[in-house]
This record gives sequence, structure tokens and C-alpha cells, in this order.
Amino acid sequence: MAERDQIVAFMSDLLKADSYPDLLPIGLQVPGAPAVSTVASGVSASLELFQRAAADGAQMLLVHHGLFYGPGPRPPLSERDVARLRVLFDHQISLVAYHLALDAHPTLGNNALLCKLLGLEQLQPFGQVGAQTIGFIGSLPSPITIADLVDRVRDHVAPAPLVFRDGPSQVQRIAVISGAASGELLAAADAGADCFLTGEPREQVMGEAREAGIHYIAAGHYATEVFGIRALGELIGERFSLAHSFIDIPNPV
Repeated sequence: MAERDQIVAFMSDLLKADSYPDLLPIGLQVPGAPAVSTVASGVSASLELFQRAAADGAQMLLVHHGLFYGPGPRPPLSERDVARLRVLFDHQISLVAYHLALDAHPTLGNNALLCKLLGLEQLQPFGQVGAQTIGFIGSLPSPITIADLVDRVRDHVAPAPLVFRDGPSQVQRIAVISGAASGELLAAADAGADCFLTGEPREQVMGEAREAGIHYIAAGHYATEVFGIRALGELIGERFSLAHSFIDIPNPV
């Protein structure tokens, strides 16, 4: 068993969570049992995720996309909100969320782990959010074709990425930001990237990629963001001698 607040303090300090501007409460969102023996992790807060964490006997659930997201005053709770929260309350599950800070972490973060899977080296910060960056630009040891890069994405991230092949015949310098970062495509081109990889596309990127002469890969918002929260859960399990389970609820978006 470990103390809930000790675990949360460790994670918040490790991720430097207070350094990242965000649109949802970071850290402990819903307090549950003060002692933890089992922790679960998953990408996005949902009723199904909460129910499965309860079935696993978790006293703590770590998520990347937590509750209460959005700018400005939050509207009143709906019946759907109540149904979600009831599962957490009834089973005394603490909900803990880390969003941009988990994207950005240099070893546990979604983007660092994506870069590692793709074989990128010499990583440099990329993707400005306030005073911080959340993504990276890195280089492959030697150039490869875009077809070979897409094969790596299919093998390690998602089997059916959306690809616009508008860059050079050989790819070496690649910019990576997980999730919904398509707005950074032109910044990636201006930074000298041959390809930009993110999760979720937007309508404008096809034309932007063609005009900027850069390859674009959207591998899925969910698929690009399973890595950080799973790694964080595994680390917490090892450090505090807790049982850990990653709950996968695949999402094609």
C-alpha cells in the first residue's frame, strides 16, 4: 500500500506539472481512497474506463485526458457527468490527470516515446505552448523513404495512418507532436523538418503540406497518446510496489 497524496506529489514533481498552462485541472481531479494498492491507467476519462478500473480493483486511475476540460466557467454537471462520477465515488477511485506535462516529458512523455519508436536521435524542443515546448524535432541516423517511415508508424503506432506525401524523396528530419497538433505543420516546415507526425488531422493540412513541401502523418489522437500514460503507470507501479494495469479502449480518432 502507498499513500495517495504521496503518489500524486511524486508524479506532479516528476512531470513539472505546474509549469504547463492547461485547460483542465492537473493532478488529483477526484479524491478517492487515501491508501492505494492497485493503480490503473488509460488515455481518456470515460464511463467505460471508470467501470473497467473499478472491475480491476483500482484505488487510483491515471489519465491523459481528464474531466472538466475547457476554457471559462464550467457548465453545471449533467446526468452523464453524474454517472461517471458515481463510479469513482462508489469505488473510492482517485482520478489523476496529466495532459501537456505528460506530452512534454523528455523520457516518459508521449512525444519522447514516439521519437524513440521511430528511431529519432539528437532531439530538439519543438511546439511552443506558453513558455514551454511539448514536442520534438529529431533526425534519423540516415535518410529513408517516406514509405519506410510510414511502415514504422504502422508497426509501432497505428496500422492505418493518414499520410500526405508532399515532402522530399528522402526523409531524415522529423517533427513530432502527439494528439491534435496539426496547427504546427507550417512551424515544422519552417524548422526544416522533412515530415511532421501528429495524431489528429484538420481539413487545412492537405493544402498546407503541399504548399510547404513537407510530408504529413496523422496516426490518430488516441494511438499517439497511449505511450506516456502507460509508461507513467508502469513507473508508479514499480516505484511504490503497486499492481498496475493499462486499460486499452482503442479509438480510431
